[in-house]
Amino acid sequence: MHKLSRLSSSSILRNGGSRYRGVASSISSSTSQYDLTGVNDSNQSASRWFSSITTGRSNSSHSTPKFNLRNGFYLSNRYESTSAAASDATDSPPAEKFEYQAEVSRLMDLIVHSLYSNKEVFLRELISNASDALDKLRFLSVTDPGLMKESGELDIRVQTDKDNGIITITDSGIGMTREEIVDCLGTIAQSGTAKFLKALKDSKDSGSDNNLIGQFGVGFYSAFLVADRVVVSTKSPKSEKQYVWEGEANASSYTIREETDPEKLIPRGTRLTLYLKRDDKGFAHPERVQKLVKNYSQFVSFPIYTWQEKGHTKEVEVDEDPAEVKKEGDDSQTEKKKKTKTVVERYWDWELTNETKPLWLRNPKEVTTEEYNDFYKQTFNEYLEPLASSHFTTEGEVEFRSVLYVPAISPTGKDDITNPKTKNIRLYVKRVFISDDFDGELFPRYLSFVKGVVDSNDLPLNVSREILQESRIVRIMRKRLVRKAFDMILGIAMSENPEDYEKFWDNFGKNIKLGCIEDRENHKRLSPLLRFFSSQADEVMISLDEYVENMKPEQKDIYYIASDSLTSAQNAPFLEKLKEKEYEVLFLVDPIDEVAIQNLKSYKEKNFVDISKEDLDMGDKDEEKEKQVKQEFGVTCDWMKKRLGDKVASVQISNRLSSSPCVLVSGKFGWSANMERLMKAQSLGDTSSLDYMRGRRVLEINADHAIIKNLSVACKSSPDDQEALRAIDLLYNTALISSGFTPENPAELGGKIYEMMGMALSGKWSPAIEAEVIKQSNMINGSEAAIEAEVVPVEAGTGHK
Repeated sequence: MHKLSRLSSSSILRNGGSRYRGVASSISSSTSQYDLTGVNDSNQSASRWFSSITTGRSNSSHSTPKFNLRNGFYLSNRYESTSAAASDATDSPPAEKFEYQAEVSRLMDLIVHSLYSNKEVFLRELISNASDALDKLRFLSVTDPGLMKESGELDIRVQTDKDNGIITITDSGIGMTREEIVDCLGTIAQSGTAKFLKALKDSKDSGSDNNLIGQFGVGFYSAFLVADRVVVSTKSPKSEKQYVWEGEANASSYTIREETDPEKLIPRGTRLTLYLKRDDKGFAHPERVQKLVKNYSQFVSFPIYTWQEKGHTKEVEVDEDPAEVKKEGDDSQTEKKKKTKTVVERYWDWELTNETKPLWLRNPKEVTTEEYNDFYKQTFNEYLEPLASSHFTTEGEVEFRSVLYVPAISPTGKDDITNPKTKNIRLYVKRVFISDDFDGELFPRYLSFVKGVVDSNDLPLNVSREILQESRIVRIMRKRLVRKAFDMILGIAMSENPEDYEKFWDNFGKNIKLGCIEDRENHKRLSPLLRFFSSQADEVMISLDEYVENMKPEQKDIYYIASDSLTSAQNAPFLEKLKEKEYEVLFLVDPIDEVAIQNLKSYKEKNFVDISKEDLDMGDKDEEKEKQVKQEFGVTCDWMKKRLGDKVASVQISNRLSSSPCVLVSGKFGWSANMERLMKAQSLGDTSSLDYMRGRRVLEINADHAIIKNLSVACKSSPDDQEALRAIDLLYNTALISSGFTPENPAELGGKIYEMMGMALSGKWSPAIEAEVIKQSNMINGSEAAIEAEVVPVEAGTGHK
């Protein structure tokens, strides 16, 4: 015999028979026009009975292959040739046939230890099985009312014994006959639910709401994630007897017996008893079970009851203290009141756990705003009402229902903007919770603040239902969810109450800006949501639509400047000419603003232009005048460039200044002053790239300013004058600061400013110290010439007394 390969194991998991998720039996030929169990096929029946129960040969009259029972029972009767037929069949030896052989203990080990990543999902799987059993009974009872003859409501009950580590799950569903136990529980990875749905489809009686859950056929075996031993006691209305299936985690066989204990008999349905492993007995705590049911099975259509400890208060009499009785004396005329105290009396009872109904399954026209808000608070444990909600159903090639919300405030930690995995989107498949831990599959990172539920019947999940498979369906779902989120946010922006969007922007404005960087496909949806201060609106933020409406007829571009604060942006020298022309300039004061605008590039065919960079075009160029100014100040520009050396790429005549003598602008493709400051502040930034990205700096001078005119005269008359050269240095360093850059040598700049102050203040208020000021000034300049100062005596009576 050949050992089972990994490929064969995968094939078995994919193409095996039924599973316990089909806890309700397949429809028999006596109750329906189609047959699911295969009992009429003697070959299939013999194979199942042989592989699951007996250890001998089948009694079937049909030819049955020989079995090797060395490694336990078989999962299927699949055969496959090990060699292909040769081109010449007469000369080739006959091909040998081998049977695939499954080591059941190994397969069970894979299911228990590799298929599921979280142990707590066992309860979700088993409750989903019970829900399928109830769904089948409800459906079949329409054509066969006799199935419901036994009393009892359609419900699921979970009882725990924390002292002994036992969990019991009971449903009043369809139950199983002996043959169906063999078919459903005796064969790993065979989905009874999938077979049931196929039969419904073939019979063309499926209807529109048969949302059975089980598809993969391994849900029942998730019980062995936490249990050493599992006992299944089941009673089908099609059988007079109740049977008990029992299996252990590490065994390759199981037992089936008839239930004879009258105390353990049930009218109809299935009871699962899990004897938990020593390390997993914590799952048997009533509060933990209740929490798991609320998390995973909150919206199952059948009521789920859990066995909970409760208490109520009552008054009881208290025995009087003999000392107090003696102290009061024997005054029989005094009426004595009996002393009582309040005590809590404990008792156990069933408690309905899934009270919240799936709101998304209802018609949006029938749901009130209060109901949406209550659902939001209960589902996401919020105390504030959401800013907006969106309830929609998507049909077509992808069908799902969803309810989305925009929270009123951002999370306390505000880490979600950089964390792609959030707990805000809860994914359900047929009302059963699957996961809320996604890595950007359903929502991009910048929309991680949006909360909601998504319920689909045909999502591409893996066998354990914990991982969302990447597929075209998921991409379509993501696109539609993102569009609905944008519509919801735009609705807030267009609401009659502007305070709602102000609240939204304060909390989630950075997320929208991050979207401009990460999501190029949705730039047209993101741009209208942006808000900025501007040179004409420094108290109230404006949108880009409002900016475009306020643009001058001759204005071609959208101007902006990035700075570290609103005050520094308002007083930047780059604004001078633009203010004169009444052109509005956007103030980007958030660190992420500049990168976001650079990624947008344009809005409504208007380009974004940084006014702090070279080659600023304001649409008013006078080439003749520029030519004259360049001829007049061309030599001065070259002289200043020679003095500054490599500090600047060039010195040019500015068209953006009106009151400042000069300004230092960045290269067209380099970092602005604001970006350079931000990159220097990065804790993990690469300082080696600063010099490269800093690019060229251009010193632009204002030809109409008095300082520049004086320097132009000095350039022509005495270009080597030290005072004039020091004035150029001071002019450059001052331009560094006013333009937003950081001086390379602040101490040197301070010394030059002190020198200029000393010269300006010399002898202005106290001529007596004029000589000392001049002396210190010469010491700073390094002058070797001795300067004699005339000391002017102060008249008596004019000094300080």
